[in-house]
Amino acid sequence: MASDGSLPSGPIPGVSYPIHVRYCGNCSMPIEYCEYYPEYEKCKMWLEKNLPAEFDKLLREGEEGAGGEGEEKKRQKRGGKGLLKAKKKNEGPRAIKLSRAPRGKKKSVTVIAGLHTFGIDLKEASKYFATKFSCGSSVTGEDEIVIQGDVKDELFDILPEKWPDIDEDLIEDLGDQKR
Repeated sequence: MASDGSLPSGPIPGVSYPIHVRYCGNCSMPIEYCEYYPEYEKCKMWLEKNLPAEFDKLLREGEEGAGGEGEEKKRQKRGGKGLLKAKKKNEGPRAIKLSRAPRGKKKSVTVIAGLHTFGIDLKEASKYFATKFSCGSSVTGEDEIVIQGDVKDELFDILPEKWPDIDEDLIEDLGDQKR
């Protein structure tokens, strides 16, 4: 290790130790990094409310930095806590389609499609069906649950009972189909 003076070793003059880092209550990052968070405006509101001195310091630094540049700073958008996933609203027809598909020679599975249009979490529904019918159940595809066994007739009674916003008239029987 050559000591050519590129990196100082030991304490830096003019800095008080230990260094106290202040964290944002909105994004849980150090205040200096809030500007890289996708919801920077919420961080600014939190900072103004809880740490007004730091907020004023941030505003002064922002005015000095923006004076030389005419264009707005571009933020990097990445995944993580900051990016909220927009839920897809399916505006299609609200109907549930039940069908039975063969599996092997004598076995069959029941396929339920359309639960997503009612805002039902498919993973929870699949787990409910598995415990209710004591069989295997899985989510396949974007809006499809496959239940092992022929339980189509029982589903006509169970679906409106478990989820009251599903009317019996909205459940359609497609009969036997190939998958």
